[in-house]
Parts: sequence; structure tokens; C-alpha cells
Amino acid sequence: MDPTTLLFVIAAVLLIVLLIAGVMMSANSERSLVEDRLGSYLEDEEASYSKDDETSAVTDWVNQRVEKSSRGDKIKSALARADMKFQVAEYYALIVIAIVGLGLIAWFLGGRDIISLAIGAVVGAILPGVYVRGQQSKRLKKFDDQLPDMINLMVNGLRAGFSTMQAMEAVSRELPPPISDEFRRVVQEMQLGVPMGRALDNLFRRIPSPDLDFMITAINVQREVGGNLAEILDTISFTIRERIRIKGEIQVLTAQVRASAKILSFVPIGLALFLWFFYNDYMLGLFLKGTTCAFSVLGAGLFLIGLGYAIMMKIADIEV
Repeated sequence: MDPTTLLFVIAAVLLIVLLIAGVMMSANSERSLVEDRLGSYLEDEEASYSKDDETSAVTDWVNQRVEKSSRGDKIKSALARADMKFQVAEYYALIVIAIVGLGLIAWFLGGRDIISLAIGAVVGAILPGVYVRGQQSKRLKKFDDQLPDMINLMVNGLRAGFSTMQAMEAVSRELPPPISDEFRRVVQEMQLGVPMGRALDNLFRRIPSPDLDFMITAINVQREVGGNLAEILDTISFTIRERIRIKGEIQVLTAQVRASAKILSFVPIGLALFLWFFYNDYMLGLFLKGTTCAFSVLGAGLFLIGLGYAIMMKIADIEV
């Protein structure tokens, strides 16, 4: 192996190690988004000092430029929903590391071809977003599963004489994450003077759950017109439990369709990538008649695969 290739391989490996280390640091961080964003208002000097010590001048400068844009605001919301402790600039840095690292690895495995480099770069650009969306889905599902127990705890607190805010504070202490983290932030916002309706709307923006919207609407209506909130929430808890049960049954009945859609869609793509990187001469035969013909065939194949995947997932998507 010549020195240039060895240098590229070492650089790619280091970039991938940095990417994995960044993800692990985000997953294992002891600080929460609530402490980061509300620490200055709650006069948490230690939290503020730690935050200032952890961020560099370059990170702060990039954050100030990026977070002002609409794209930066969307990424910030996505990271908050996924409960990832990255700043927007750090997330962009991870994307760059993934693009460069996977691009160099693909370039080396694919016979130092520019197409292999492009494939690796595209995969590197897509992977961080896929990971964030996966973390969002997991956290949202976990929140939905905890919601009936949370409502029951609120009902018991209200019947014991607690106020709505005290019942939410009990939820933030007694239940496990992620629901405790989110309601802890709601309580902290209300302690800072934010109206309850606005704090609950902020919660729904972070956790876009239909069941949570149902509960928030009931609380807001009760605050305006009155009524027995404990009885209302008890009925809502029963309704949510039944919806979760029905959703589980539907997931079981449609599991085969969803699995078939994933297998039939990703196996051809995975096989094509395997042949390209490990049997490059065989795949290059596709380009002998011209790049226009080759890319037309590949584009048509990807379009049909995507169309089939969308149709099969639509069949399995049953509203409850």
C-alpha cells in the first residue's frame, strides 16, 4: 500500500472514530436540554459555568450564524425532540465528518473511483439525519407508552387535593424519562411566569403526539369553562389505553407488509452497493454504453423501488 492511500485510510478511520465518539458523548451526557436552556434563568451558576467551559469560540460563532436561519431553527427543534445534546454547529460538524470519512472509505474500497467517493459522501450526508429521526421516533413512542400512567398519576394527585401544577411536578419526580424530563421543563417554565396554556403548547411542539394534544385540549378547556378535571383525565386515560391496545394489534397484523416493504426495497440497493465495491468490474459493464444510459437505468430503478415502498407502507398505515 502506497503512503498516500495509507494516509487516506488513517484519516477516514479517525473521522469515523470521532463521529462515533460524538454520538456516544451525546447519548451519555449527564446534562439535559432543560438545564442548558433554562440554567441562566434559574441562576444555576454551576450549569452556566460548565456550559461556557464546554463550548469553544468557534462553536459559538457558528451557532450564532446558523441558528438565525430557518434551517438552523428546524435542526435545533429536531435535536430537542430527539433529546440529543448537540448544538447546531456540532451537528453540522458531525455531518461533515461523516461525509468526509465515509467518502474516503468508499473511495478506497471502490477502486479509487469518483463515483465511489460520491456514494460514500451521499451516505454520510444522509446517516446523521436518519439517526436523529430514529431517535425522535423511539422517544415519541416511549412518551406515548408512558402517557396513560402519567395521566393516572395526575388524576390521583388531583383527587388528593393537588393543583394541576403540583400534579405535573409529581409527574416530573415520580416517572422515568422522557416524560419526566418534559414535564419538568413545563413546571420550570410555569415557575418562570409562562402561562400554563403556553407551556403546554410548547410541550406539544416538542412532542407532537395526538394523545398528548387530546390531554392538553382537555386541560385548557377545563381551565376556561370549569369542571372535574380528574374525571375528564380518567376518561382520557382509558381512551388512550384503548388506542394503544388497538395500535398494537394493528402493528402485529401489518408487520408482514412493513417487513416485506423494507426487505424488497433495501435488498436490491444493498446488493448493488455490494457488487459495486467488491465486484467493481462487473458493475462497470453497466456504464460501457454511456453514462446517460447507466444513470437512466439506475434512476428508473430507484424510482420504482421508492414507489413500491411508499405504496406498501401506505397499505400498512391504518389510522386509529
